[in-house]
Amino acid sequence: MPPSSISRQLYTQAHVDENGVTYLADRVPFGYVELADTIKHRVRFGDSLWTLAARYYSGMPRPAGFWWVIADFQPVPIVDPTIALAEGTTVLVPSVRALRELVLDNGRSRVSSD
Repeated sequence: MPPSSISRQLYTQAHVDENGVTYLADRVPFGYVELADTIKHRVRFGDSLWTLAARYYSGMPRPAGFWWVIADFQPVPIVDPTIALAEGTTVLVPSVRALRELVLDNGRSRVSSD
């Protein structure tokens, strides 16, 4: 079963062997890029990667599912999304434009065959 259209695993390097079996390598995160339309969000009590994604990507299908975009986009990526965000810190959120045009770019997803 292939990953869904919003899955971070779409951007994992895949290798298909001669028997048609697909193997996944480590995922390459999108990473931080300085963009003019980046949103700077000051973390408040109760904020999580899921609630921030749901808020800022509300027009997208299953917006909370894009939590991984925010985690990857930090100058120091968040590797454990289960750790609570510290109140008062700033989280950088890529805009919906950046999400659509840069992060979800089909050219980033790759499957290679040998």
